[in-house]
Amino acid sequence: MLAGRTTTEELLAYLVAFDTTSRNSNLELIAFVRDYLAAFGIESVVVPSEAGDKASLFATIGPSGVGGVCLSGHSDVVPVDGQPWTSDPFTLTPKDDRLYGRGSCDMKGFIAACLAMVPDMAAGRLSTPIHLLVSYDEEVGCTGVVPAVRRLGGDLPLPRACIVGEPTSMRVVDAHKSGIAYVTTVTGREAHSSMPQLGANAIFAAAELVGELDRYRAELVAAGDLSGRFDPPNTTVQVTVIQGGTAGNIVPRDCAIRWNVRGLPGFDEDALLDRFERFGREVVLPKLRETAPEAAITTDFIYKVPPLAPQTGSEAELLALRLAGQNRTYTVAYGTEGGHFQAQGIPTIVCGPGSIDQAHKPDEFIEVAQLRACERFLKGLIAECAG
Repeated sequence: MLAGRTTTEELLAYLVAFDTTSRNSNLELIAFVRDYLAAFGIESVVVPSEAGDKASLFATIGPSGVGGVCLSGHSDVVPVDGQPWTSDPFTLTPKDDRLYGRGSCDMKGFIAACLAMVPDMAAGRLSTPIHLLVSYDEEVGCTGVVPAVRRLGGDLPLPRACIVGEPTSMRVVDAHKSGIAYVTTVTGREAHSSMPQLGANAIFAAAELVGELDRYRAELVAAGDLSGRFDPPNTTVQVTVIQGGTAGNIVPRDCAIRWNVRGLPGFDEDALLDRFERFGREVVLPKLRETAPEAAITTDFIYKVPPLAPQTGSEAELLALRLAGQNRTYTVAYGTEGGHFQAQGIPTIVCGPGSIDQAHKPDEFIEVAQLRACERFLKGLIAECAG
C-alpha cells in the first residue's frame, strides 16, 4: 500500500489502472481509497449497492458534528470498446504535458488531486471538516450516488456545501440541465407481410410517436432559453435508439424507442411525458387495436438526473469563486450528480480539472496544468477550513 506523500500523477496512475467501466465492479478501487485514507488515520464508510458488487465511499477529515465541505467524484468510466486508442486506456501515459488514459479527465483526475491533498488535510487542524465522497454508476444515470446522498443528514453528516469535481476546466458551474431517459415499447401483432391487414405494424406506430417527439423538439427550440445562459439554448429532445422487427417478410409485432430529454432548470418533464402518453393513447393506439385488441404502448423511465439550479450567493458558490479566483459562474449542458446533492438541501456547484471536450473519447487526456490548478484550489480550501 502507498505510504507517505504521493503525487496527484502517481495516484491518478493507480486509479486509471482499475477498469471501472460502469458494467464492472468498482470495489477494488474503493478498497484502494479506503486503505489509502486509513494510512492517515481517516476512517471511511462504505455504502454498497443493492447487488453488493459496487459501492460508494464517504470519509470525513476534521472535526465531527460540524457542517463541512463535501468533495464528490464518481469512480466509474465509459467503455473503450471499438475506440481507436493509440495507448493502453488503462495505463496512464504522459505525453507533451498531457496524461492519457480512460477516466483521466472524467473524473479520476479530480479524485486523485483530492487524495494527494489528504496529508495536508489531515495535518491542517481543520475547524471545518472536509468530506470525500467517491461514487459509482454516474455514467449510467447518476444513480450510484443516491444511496449515500440519502444518508447525509442521517447517520452521515450533512455538508454545508458540495463541490462536484466534473471537468469544467476549473470554471465554477452553478447550473446544468436535467437528464431523463425513457424507453417506449410498442406491441402490435405479427402477420405475413403480404397480408398486413391481419397484423398491427409496431414500427409504423413507433414512427408516429417519433414524429410527435420531433414536433416537441421543434417547439422547445422555438421556446428557447429565457435565461440566455445555456448552449444549446433550449430544452432538448432526442431519439437515440430504435429496435424493432423480426424479418423482412413479417409485419413487426414489437418496436422499442429510446429517447431522452435534457431540460432547462424548471422545465416540467412530467407535463411533456403526459402529453406524449396521451398522444399515444388517443391517436396511435386506436389504429393498432383495429386489428389487434391486445396492442399496447408503454413508456418506462430508464433514469432521471435532476437539474442543478442556480443558487446565487450560496455558500458553495461564494466559496468556489473565491478559491478559483473568479467573479462569474457558468452553465453546462451535461448532467452531473450535483442535482442530487441540491435536492438534499446542500448548496452545490460543479468545478473540476480537465475539459469535457476530452471526455468519453479515444485517447482521453487531462492536462497537467489542470491538475496543478485543481491542487491550488484544494490548498485554498484547506486553508479556509483551517481558518
